[in-house]
Amino acid sequence: MSYKSILIDQLNACYNDKSWFIPLHEILIDLDATQAAGENESEQSIWSIVNHLIYWNEKWLERYNDEHVELDSSINNEDTFYLNRDAINDVEWKNTLQRLETVFHSWNRALEESDDLKLTKEIPSYFYAPWWGVVSNLCIHNAYHIGQIMLLKKQLRSIG
Repeated sequence: MSYKSILIDQLNACYNDKSWFIPLHEILIDLDATQAAGENESEQSIWSIVNHLIYWNEKWLERYNDEHVELDSSINNEDTFYLNRDAINDVEWKNTLQRLETVFHSWNRALEESDDLKLTKEIPSYFYAPWWGVVSNLCIHNAYHIGQIMLLKKQLRSIG
């Protein structure tokens, strides 16, 4: 088994393959914009967490595809949990879901087109971590937030 096949399996388990937990696509499919934007007591919403996942998956994918791209060290991680309160509608929610699907499919394509040499290459500006480790940790990050989203959805269902 190769790094590539393991990472593709991890990404798919996060987004669309039912495995140890319900995949993100299935969790989100029946939510409307109002439900997705509903906040809990810590002022987090499903939509803001999805935006956070999109942000980090897009940034790391951009860097994976072009290693000359550096991560913006000035970004405040809390800012990646944004939600535009003036654009809470089903059209914008569908656009957000499309971006999420696109980034997961793009990661799949990038990994499928990679060889193990790329995945073992170290990133000097990121603690000399190998790409396989970075992508694996990105999947763990995704799974962590998928758990949050599932809990928020359960809370939403118990209230409604």
